[in-house]
Amino acid sequence: MNVLFFGITKDIVGRSEIIFSDESIIPETVADLKKQLIDTYPEFLKLNSLAVAVNSEYAFDDVILNGTEEIAIIPPVSGG
Repeated sequence: MNVLFFGITKDIVGRSEIIFSDESIIPETVADLKKQLIDTYPEFLKLNSLAVAVNSEYAFDDVILNGTEEIAIIPPVSGG
């Protein structure tokens, strides 16, 4: 499973990608992935929202992961 980070999330993690290859740490759902990220990188708690895309499609927290996905962690955006 490849997890890609953009914007401020890349700054929080300190790199643009994390690869989960150990089955014991692969999260089962998008919600589990978010929790794992917050547990590992508490700075994620400072974000007022966080979008997750699984294989290029926005995903809700209940989406089940099998470990082969490409996941994008998308920070809140502002514009004018």
